Amino acid sequence: MRNEQVVATLNAIGDLLEIKGESRFRVNAYRDAARQIENLTEDLGVIAQEGRLRSIPGVGEAIAAKIQELIETGHLAYFDRLTQELPASLLELLQIPGLGPRKVKLLYEQLHIQSLADLRRAMAENQIASLPGMGEKTIQNLQREIERLELRGRRVPLGVALPLVEEIVAALRALGSVVRQVDGAGSVRRRRDTIGDLDVLAASEQPEAVLNAFVHLPLVQEIVGQGDTKASILTQRQLQVDLRVVAPDSWGSALQYFTGSKQHNVRIREIAVRKGWRLNEYGLYDEKDGRRLAGATEEDVYRQLGMAWIPPELREDNGEIEAALAGQLPHLIEAADIRGDLHSHSTWSDGSATIETMWQAARKRGYEFLALTDHSYSLGVTGGLTVERLREQRAIIDQINREAGAGPRLLAGIELEIRADGSLDFPDHVLAELDVVIASVHSSFGQARDKMTARLMSAARNPHVDIIGHPSGRLIGRREPYDVDLEVLIDICAETGTALEINANPARLDLDDVHARRALERGVWLTINTDAHQPENFDLLPYGIATARRGWVTPERVLNCLSLAELLEHLKARGQSKPL
Repeated sequence: MRNEQVVATLNAIGDLLEIKGESRFRVNAYRDAARQIENLTEDLGVIAQEGRLRSIPGVGEAIAAKIQELIETGHLAYFDRLTQELPASLLELLQIPGLGPRKVKLLYEQLHIQSLADLRRAMAENQIASLPGMGEKTIQNLQREIERLELRGRRVPLGVALPLVEEIVAALRALGSVVRQVDGAGSVRRRRDTIGDLDVLAASEQPEAVLNAFVHLPLVQEIVGQGDTKASILTQRQLQVDLRVVAPDSWGSALQYFTGSKQHNVRIREIAVRKGWRLNEYGLYDEKDGRRLAGATEEDVYRQLGMAWIPPELREDNGEIEAALAGQLPHLIEAADIRGDLHSHSTWSDGSATIETMWQAARKRGYEFLALTDHSYSLGVTGGLTVERLREQRAIIDQINREAGAGPRLLAGIELEIRADGSLDFPDHVLAELDVVIASVHSSFGQARDKMTARLMSAARNPHVDIIGHPSGRLIGRREPYDVDLEVLIDICAETGTALEINANPARLDLDDVHARRALERGVWLTINTDAHQPENFDLLPYGIATARRGWVTPERVLNCLSLAELLEHLKARGQSKPL
């Protein structure tokens, strides 16, 4: 059983217990354990086999036993008993933003609503309005969120799709010489934030052997179809993955074709047609004599068409073809350009690792700096810092820096809460003591557009705020962005020098690629951070890099591509007391 399946089960238990009216302690115990496991990069099965489940923060004896049962049997008797007491279909309702366990309980007890279909029927018959707290505006919001949920259900977040595709690619590569080349294709390779089709492409002279290995992978629940060169499977998470196998000399043209996007490929084929050629997944051919001009590599295909190879992240027909023809493609940012992380948390707020542990992890990555930015006190659920605790933490940071010798500079920072009225948790004289200040919104998401925009603008104008964190507030597939005019915010940041964050957590990827490109065009500084809550979260950096690359971002305007000296000079120039 995969980590995410255990996480889903624990979260479902927490939801069902809350619907039953169980104590907050019991409910939060399961949710906290799920959150900790969600952040793991190590396979939970290995941890269980080695008897280390209790080492996971938030996993006590009872929950560890349930996880062990899930991993060993694929089932959990306790969960089965809960779903006998309450319909499991109630969990479907909890996917609707704004419909929490209390309202689900009310709908179930008063109107016997057990599923999304029941809810739609009750809304159509105007039964919901009779319930307390279910006014006209609430019903309108529910209708809108149901429609959004149905749209979201058609796509898979990159954070789910990419690890699955990478697992399949690794398994097929392990076949050795049977597979010449293999890679993800489609929107996974272009690193879209959500994925429609999960595609894998392989090159082999033994397609039957490759397809047979694919359909017998351990993650396969059902074989949807299998032919001579293509097979489709359904995974245990009900995700369909398609594998195509092509001849090795067609690898490049097939990879280009199946990577897309559709609009990009149409434009590329038009260029070929104007030259009297034909381009398809098998190769590039001269229409006059049928001579094959290219196909073994993508580079050959693009070169023959008169342009440089175009990175997959750019292939959306947003100017990349014109830039490639003119020899003006940007040198996109790479993970190796990142010199440190400017957004991380420790056990001083809602992180699960000590300051020392986070610093050691940054050291292993070869970083020059790491900013410790625990939450401020307004975000009460995280145990955020007061001024007194902030200064206590600063003393520890200073001590680590004095005693460290070689290793990253630990920067004292805060993730500052932007309150509903636009004010900040700490006064300016306190913020001036810090190296890095991130200001973020974590509450009052339903504010009107003008109020939310003004709220963020106010924070961006404060000379002590260096970065606006995850500026749209979205959680992919779980929460829509709050209503903010990002174009206005980008313009304000261009004036003030405030940076905008690309949060690399695959649940966020915020800023998105579109607004990251707009920010870059306006000369706004960006920063790519993992928002790490434990050392393993630093491994999320590639997701942020991918989003930045889709936004045409180059290293020159990214704060954490600066050297430590350059970074501190930049921050000091914004009016803060930050000695080098």
